[in-house]
Amino acid sequence: MRLLLDAHALLWWLGDNRRLSREAARAISGADEPLVGAGTLVEIAVKRSLGKLTLDASWPDEMVADGFGVLAVSLAHVSRLQDLPFPRLAGKPHRDPFDRLLAAQALIEKIPVVSRDSALTAYGVTTIW
Repeated sequence: MRLLLDAHALLWWLGDNRRLSREAARAISGADEPLVGAGTLVEIAVKRSLGKLTLDASWPDEMVADGFGVLAVSLAHVSRLQDLPFPRLAGKPHRDPFDRLLAAQALIEKIPVVSRDSALTAYGVTTIW
């Protein structure tokens, strides 16, 4: 099975964090093709460079060593992204660009996302948690 990981799921997997649910851990370990979207990698890198995440600089190498592939952003993903609605969450339109790109990739590729973020389900994305 192919699946995409949201940023928190990847970080908790790499850090062996107990906040990763058992179902999520089983899905990741059993996946034939666990993927991380290019936008998710950018999100993590930006947050690390801003000091919002404390990560060793080798985290991308660790990700590859754990068997994760990278899902590049395609024109089909961009086309889907620009047509996504802005669902209202907590009374406000959801505008997180990284969530929106992840949702577009999951919808185009027809694969679930390992995430506890309810915003993704508002886009019609299947999540595993």
